[in-house]
Amino acid sequence: MFEFKFSDEQNMLRETVRDFTNNEIKPIASKIDQEGMIPKELIRKMAELGFLGISFPEEYGGGGFGEVGYCIMQEEIARGCMSTATFIGAHQSIGTNALFIGGTEEQKKKFIPPLAAGEKIAAFGLTEAQAGSDSFHLKTHAEVDGDEWVINGEKLWITNGGIADIISLFARTEKGITLFAVETDRPGFKAGPPEKKMGIRGSVTNALSFENVRVPKENLIGQEGRGFIYAMKTLDAGRLGLGAACLGVSKELLELSTKYAKERIQFDHPIAQFQAIQFMLAEMAVMIYNMESIVYRTAVDYDLHKDISRQSAMVKYYCSESLDKIVDYAVQIHGGMGYSQELPIERIYRDSRINRIFEGTNEIQKGIIARDIIKKSGRL
Repeated sequence: MFEFKFSDEQNMLRETVRDFTNNEIKPIASKIDQEGMIPKELIRKMAELGFLGISFPEEYGGGGFGEVGYCIMQEEIARGCMSTATFIGAHQSIGTNALFIGGTEEQKKKFIPPLAAGEKIAAFGLTEAQAGSDSFHLKTHAEVDGDEWVINGEKLWITNGGIADIISLFARTEKGITLFAVETDRPGFKAGPPEKKMGIRGSVTNALSFENVRVPKENLIGQEGRGFIYAMKTLDAGRLGLGAACLGVSKELLELSTKYAKERIQFDHPIAQFQAIQFMLAEMAVMIYNMESIVYRTAVDYDLHKDISRQSAMVKYYCSESLDKIVDYAVQIHGGMGYSQELPIERIYRDSRINRIFEGTNEIQKGIIARDIIKKSGRL
């Protein structure tokens, strides 16, 4: 694999998260999937290690590792459990990050520290029944009433929605789409039952309703009417983190598949000696090499405050498509054992499919990429 110039501190972070994943997450990953929830004790342990705010500056209670550090962490967490990586992504990369991107200095100092410390959990409230890929046309609305905003509407498919303490909520006001910080203990807020999903079952997903939910005027984040811009910038980071998670679990699949191929005997030989198996492993390795390259190249640019909208769309598109191919190869190499719940391959196969849908469908990503290419007359 291509060797990135990670710092000693970043390499130590990787080792710390890898050890935690091996010791704390992998042993219970199947249970998380079966029971449809991440244990509170596991969330507490991750919070104590600083995992839930790893990317944010230390002045706001974060770990100060930036996007590169966040991607390192998500890569290692995903090797153990995609549900747990999804929980962290929804909390940190989009739920909390929306407040960080849009908020004033005063708002950042108020909202970010308890979220970065894991004392509170965040969710990202954008999607609605008629506003998925077409997120600009959301219907949830907010109106001023004295010193408060009154919010009415519904959200759908909100990761962490049922366990969040704060929702980064997008609603329409007179000036356009606007971002609000909504505490979930306010009267009128209600989370529906957890959705029953094919994969990432341990990640809680809920419909949310807001009926005359009142929030203080100061809970309007940033500038009124600029919420859509904040949402798109937040999703740039979210898509990048998703790519890192896809990279991590892909590496895990390659290791598992290679080990199995060397141990599995057929026709008196390990199947690793068969060209058909070798070609699958080679295809997996090539995709992983490309995934790693674009994830960290883009993460470095993000930390340099460059515009990465097209690059993050490429990362999300390529890494999610590649993971689906890699896990399919892994099932094929493992044969019947890959289809059995005895090994994690079956669970990863189910977990993989959502990555081509959430954080903006892959069709949307191709549209983002194409528009930018046309705008720049084909220059990369």
